[in-house]
Parts: sequence; C-alpha cells; structure tokens
Amino acid sequence: MRELSVAEILSLSSILTLEKDVLAVTRVLVDFITEDDLKKQVEAGILDTEERIRGIQQFIEENKLIDQEEAN
Repeated sequence: MRELSVAEILSLSSILTLEKDVLAVTRVLVDFITEDDLKKQVEAGILDTEERIRGIQQFIEENKLIDQEEAN
C-alpha cells in the first residue's frame, strides 16, 4: 500500500470521529422511536455504523497509521 498523505490521514480521522458521534447520538435517539419499522431500520443503521467504525479502526491498525501510545 502506498503511504497516505497528511490530508488523507486527517480525513480518515475526521470520518472516524463523525461515525462515532453519529453512533452515540443514534443510540440515544433510538429509545425515543415508537414506530416499530422505523426503530428496526435505525437499529440496523446502528449495526452498520459499528461495522464501519471497526473497519476504519482495523485499517488504521493494519497500516500502522498511529503509534500505540497515541491510540491510548
């Protein structure tokens, strides 16, 4: 794999932050949804978001884009 530019790394970081923020808000809001079909769709969206986050984190780890000290 080619080395990522600083802009690409910053974009990846921003995407990960956005996904985590969306997940946090969605987890709170899903409890207020009363319509069953909509709630199921939102819950499926939560699972999709969790999977995207895991994928981004795996990409970062596999490509050693941050030091272990920075991750903690």
